[in-house]
Amino acid sequence: MRWNLRMKAAERGIWKSTEMRRRLADAGLEISAGKMSALWTGTPTTIRLDDLDVICAVLACEPTELLIREPEKVAARAPAPPETAAVSATVAPRWGQHRTVPPA
Repeated sequence: MRWNLRMKAAERGIWKSTEMRRRLADAGLEISAGKMSALWTGTPTTIRLDDLDVICAVLACEPTELLIREPEKVAARAPAPPETAAVSATVAPRWGQHRTVPPA
């Protein structure tokens, strides 16, 4: 996901994190300067849904405008498909394997 807070804020004429922080406080969301800086300058690893709701209300946007999917990055993280190995055509069961019984 790509965090798009600064672009959405700029579209609303908010150019500084202090102005965004003030508007969030006016809407009832008190954010510390450190947390606001982290939200403003980078991509948060977590965000409370209540906080996201207030941010969207202040910016008059939807969460999908702040959190932009990046499917190509998801595809790049997927493991490569295993190479097809030669498997014998017949599979024979092995008898005499002593297995434990699962607990009751």
